[in-house]
Amino acid sequence: MPEKRHALFLPGEIDNWRAIGYNSNILSLRMYRMKQILSLLLILAMLLCGCTQVIPQENPGIEVPPSSFVTEPSSEPATEPSTEPVTEPSSEPVTEPSTEPVTEPSEEPSTEPPTQPATQPSEPPVTEPSVPEPPVTQPTEPIPETDPYVGVTKAEFYANYTPATNYMDAYYRSQHGFLSGSLEVPGQYATDSGYRPMEGNKYLRNTKAMYLDNGNTYVVVDAYGSEVMRIYKDGGYITLEEVAAYMYAFGGQEGRFPANYTSAKKTKPTSSIWGEYLRVNHSYFSGDTSRYPYEPELPNISGCGGQLQYYELDIGTTGTTTPGYAPKPYNNGTKIERGAARIVYARQDLNRNGSYEQDEIYVFYTHNHYNDFREYLNYYGGWGEMFGNETGGGEYSSKYNCNPTPYVPTAYKDFF
Repeated sequence: MPEKRHALFLPGEIDNWRAIGYNSNILSLRMYRMKQILSLLLILAMLLCGCTQVIPQENPGIEVPPSSFVTEPSSEPATEPSTEPVTEPSSEPVTEPSTEPVTEPSEEPSTEPPTQPATQPSEPPVTEPSVPEPPVTQPTEPIPETDPYVGVTKAEFYANYTPATNYMDAYYRSQHGFLSGSLEVPGQYATDSGYRPMEGNKYLRNTKAMYLDNGNTYVVVDAYGSEVMRIYKDGGYITLEEVAAYMYAFGGQEGRFPANYTSAKKTKPTSSIWGEYLRVNHSYFSGDTSRYPYEPELPNISGCGGQLQYYELDIGTTGTTTPGYAPKPYNNGTKIERGAARIVYARQDLNRNGSYEQDEIYVFYTHNHYNDFREYLNYYGGWGEMFGNETGGGEYSSKYNCNPTPYVPTAYKDFF
């Protein structure tokens, strides 16, 4: 009767096992061969996936041929060969490769890559644009697209007056002779801020200039760098603080001054749409101390051999105590009493680089017709130390008994 062959054994392999007395271990041998085939399939799958680094280099279940497996059990008891091939070869290939490829690759893609794209691109659009540039706050009133003052009378406009809220509002007001700033007529002396910062023994001048609306709006701050008001190009202004800020921001050789000013000194209020808010005089100021020795020399002024050309314009006050000038309001609606108060300023791009350096802008106020001056320090209520003739004990406007003290330099600093 022909001998029955087993599908899991090579020809003659059963005879070899029977010859060494292992007929009782055929079932164990089948299990071993089954696990060996599974291990080979697992290794092949790992090789195809590129996971060769986890394959043990000294694996007896992979490297050793079946013939050597037959010779080893002959020198050991019959029970050990059936356990070692079943347990050891199956544990190393099955457990180690199954843990490393499954756990390690699954952790990295699931944690790190999703967090980086989610956080980094989302931060700049949220944080950077939301941080405003202090101390400016945008106007709350809408910008008019058409003239809102057509048909509005002067009495109606000033009945419930509020200052202009944006550049276009100020522009339309000026078309009708309506002011953009405060209605309060100033006194003859500058009003100092309660706090005027100093550096050493020098008052600080704010060097930060903030413009909005394509350069048509200038932000005026206080001594702490907080916004106080805004000045609009082509608006009408009468107070000392507003006119000084206007000339600091917009004045120049081209004759830029508030809309309610005119260079014609003899213009009458009754012939102007501005009426009692009309201000006159925008003219060249030489500062020639050889002709006017009671005047102190202003920084780099052309009249004393310097490069800066200075200009002057009136400040209408409620009156004056300066000798030779009537103590009357500047403009009563029918007549102008010019008084002795003036803004004297220089704003000239000497380097022709398209910007103004700190030594190219100076704004001064004189309450007594060029005898004494105070520098505008580019913040609300910011006025420097007074210098000049009467400060030095000289006689008012005297060419012989005069003693003008020199200009008092200031220190520079950004207030915000």
